[in-house]
Parts: sequence; C-alpha cells; structure tokens
Amino acid sequence: MPLAHSRAPLPIAGLIASAFFVAAPASLAAQEPDCRDPQTQAAMNICARRDHEAADRALNRVYRDLRTALQERDRELGPRLGGIEAALVAGQRGRIAYRDGHCTVAGAEARGGTMEPLLVTTCKAELTRHRTRELNELLDGTAR
Repeated sequence: MPLAHSRAPLPIAGLIASAFFVAAPASLAAQEPDCRDPQTQAAMNICARRDHEAADRALNRVYRDLRTALQERDRELGPRLGGIEAALVAGQRGRIAYRDGHCTVAGAEARGGTMEPLLVTTCKAELTRHRTRELNELLDGTAR
C-alpha cells in the first residue's frame, strides 16, 4: 500500500511543473527589454534580433521594388537581352548564403555561449543594411 501512496504526488508534481513551464514564457514575454539600453545578455540578444528583423523588412521592400523595376526592364529588352531580374534573384540567394556563413564565423569567438546569438545577429543586421544600400543604388540607377 505505501507504494501506491508514493505514486500519487507524481501526477501533481507533473501538473505543477507543466503549469510553471506554460506560465513562464508568458511572464518572460511581458518583460520587454529597453532596446535603448539593454542590461542583460538575453535583452541584448532580443534587441539584436529585432534590429535584424527591421533591417530585413527594409531590405525586402527595396528588393521587391527593384525586382518589379527589373521585370519591367526585362519586358522592354525582350528575351534576347533580358534576364536581369533573374540575375538579381540569383545574386540575392548567393548573398544570403554569404551572409549566413560570414556571420557564423563572426560569432565563432563566442561559439556555444550566450553572446554568440548577439554577434551573429548583429553581423546579419549590418550586412543586411549594407545590401539595402546596394539595392537602393541599383533601384536609383534603374529608375532613371
């Protein structure tokens, strides 16, 4: 009989642990970091991720506009001279592979540590902003 009695707390302990893990993400989400002055590594990582996401959104807007402009240019040039938009797409795919590989190396000094995501994501944001400037220059040249 004591064996059956000792098993009773396990389901309750499991429920308590489950409740904690369900509630924990909600309480962590409520603590928004101040990205003007992040004070913890977790906050720095969150802010770096948000910065990269914002840079990526800006890049995607310019990329979409440039693709549209190049599709129009390809139509004007015809099949023999066109293909500019396809070259942009191929270049962008290569750039993403470069960015990911380069930034993995940039984060290597903190490999496996809590600072690695910050280094990788900061690198990605910087390269993304650089690419956005390049695409804006191309778009300005195409719009003439």
